[in-house]
Amino acid sequence: MKLHTIDTGFFKLDGGAMFGVVPKTIWNKTNPADENNLCTWAMRCLLVEDGNRLILIDTGIGDKQDAKFFSYYYLHGDASLNSSLAKLRFSVDDITDVFLTHLHFDHVGGAVKKEGERLLPAFKNATYWSNQEHWDWAVNPNDREKASFLKENILPIQESGQLKFVGSQDGVQFMDGFDVRFVYGHTDAMMLPLISYKGRKILYMADLLPSVGHLPLPYVMAYDMFPLKTLNEKKIFLNEALEKEYILYFEHDPINECCTLQQTERGIRVKDTFKLNEL
Repeated sequence: MKLHTIDTGFFKLDGGAMFGVVPKTIWNKTNPADENNLCTWAMRCLLVEDGNRLILIDTGIGDKQDAKFFSYYYLHGDASLNSSLAKLRFSVDDITDVFLTHLHFDHVGGAVKKEGERLLPAFKNATYWSNQEHWDWAVNPNDREKASFLKENILPIQESGQLKFVGSQDGVQFMDGFDVRFVYGHTDAMMLPLISYKGRKILYMADLLPSVGHLPLPYVMAYDMFPLKTLNEKKIFLNEALEKEYILYFEHDPINECCTLQQTERGIRVKDTFKLNEL
């Protein structure tokens, strides 16, 4: 098995929303905001190369939305999904599986492309993976979360016939060396890949832990549907990751791809940060 970081560019979100009840005077030290109170975040995906399978975990925001939509999120950076794949001598047509941690637009937007007025799967040869519980939650969204679940990102996947579901029990095996953990605080039944790699375990954090700056337990996003559940899930996973020496892989941290953990007087904090290709 080989793992590759896939950078799809950066976007901006409100710093207060990203850190919830934590005062700006604190979070601004690690994630400085611009004059509009917006912080820069990565949209970092992961490519798993294993035998004849090429599995992409999440897809970034994509490029099919209109100018008004993108004006809210200030997309920037030189990287894109296609260019990052091309650097590895792959294309979207080589992808055999697209594993979607959850269906918020910054994770699933690149899964669907627009050709004229048609919305089609961006990965024509791939099987798309979600889970039944989260899929039902996303296609029948609550009023608070529906702005993140865009039908044009989701329904074409089902209509294509390329959609399959992962079993919903925690710890289900997606394939050898690739287990799936479930969390329910950010959104219902979000999936966290836990991948065995080079004698270590790599936990893909998705939106349970967007960045190193979110390691302290109270640093919970205002975007989360059930913040107290998120806090408890963070506590469980951070303790497990510390005990078992997991490597955490960050989807949204603008600087840090991976980190290890250590126990400090202030709680569990970062030990070392590094890039995936340094393993």
